[in-house]
Amino acid sequence: MTEVNEPRRRFLIGATSFVAGAGVVGVATPFVQSWNPSAKAKSVGAPVQVDISKIDPGAMITVAWQGKPVWVVRRTAENLKNLALEEHSGELRDPDSDVNQQPDYARNAVRSIRDDIFVAVGICTHLGCVPNYEPDGRAEVKHALFFCPCHGSKFDLAGRVFKGVPAPTNLIIPPHQYLGNNVLEIGSDATTS
Repeated sequence: MTEVNEPRRRFLIGATSFVAGAGVVGVATPFVQSWNPSAKAKSVGAPVQVDISKIDPGAMITVAWQGKPVWVVRRTAENLKNLALEEHSGELRDPDSDVNQQPDYARNAVRSIRDDIFVAVGICTHLGCVPNYEPDGRAEVKHALFFCPCHGSKFDLAGRVFKGVPAPTNLIIPPHQYLGNNVLEIGSDATTS
């Protein structure tokens, strides 16, 4: 009968158990991590911060928030003057934004917190196309606007829809707030934070 080497047996059992345990952890880790949402999925609904100091007057930038394009336009003094023209209001379907598509703090003539900065979801309210920004306007409208190439809807620089186009309502204004003079946060405001 052969003698059993107990210290060696314990070492081999321990080493085999350790290697097997490491293998189980190695296989299980990716599986368990797949249960957690990705950073991209987490950020889809998260607020987005935008540095507006680099936007020139009359220029527009587009940022993604909740998988949608959001426009940030720095309006010029001339843009604001055109929005205030009385004859311009007569061209609009809902000039006073009676349909609730903006937070209460943007329920004003320019549909924004600050007169010079306009923030809107860049999706046409007709069938969901993305309108073009036309800073020089079009022949039938002598000032800057958003024009939807899909079916011809037009929106002014306050996101208000013109009469006689397919889009039924104004553009949607997302919740937003300013975190200082040059930082805009889209997706949250003082009432939702």
